[in-house]
Amino acid sequence: MAWTGGFVIRYLSAVLSRHIHQRGPSMPSQPLTTYVGVAHPWMCDTMGHMNVRHYAAMFDDASFQLLGHIAGIEVEGEPGRGWADVRSEVEYKHETKAGTLITIRSRVVKLGRSSVTFEQIMSGTLDDVVHAVNRTVTVRFDLSARTAMALEPTARARAEALLQA
Repeated sequence: MAWTGGFVIRYLSAVLSRHIHQRGPSMPSQPLTTYVGVAHPWMCDTMGHMNVRHYAAMFDDASFQLLGHIAGIEVEGEPGRGWADVRSEVEYKHETKAGTLITIRSRVVKLGRSSVTFEQIMSGTLDDVVHAVNRTVTVRFDLSARTAMALEPTARARAEALLQA
């Protein structure tokens, strides 16, 4: 999962720039809201609940937000750097039916030399019922060498600010 350019990077850069100028570079050590959406009827399977592939897409969208906050605009826009998910596990806790409003909050749970382990909690926006929990290990990735690279010092500092004990 590595994006090296295009509309998404420009959009995230603009959003992050506004975010940093409004709040300053330090971030709270609490989960970030990284996704808000709805379980549309077309996302549901023959049993009437959201199909697992849509959980994966929502968690993936949320991870772009979290990793953008960690990398920052000065790094994320540079070609040759990305992220590679090396492990992802989802625990489904509550059925998600069509029309359910969803919020995902993400937090860092562990840092390595080149890796970030994060947890994403998908819950009902209106009732706070936890629908699913995703835990992912992602590695900072050198796209030219196709190998892991150390987290940049500024990215490490941002990730540490989001680290939950």
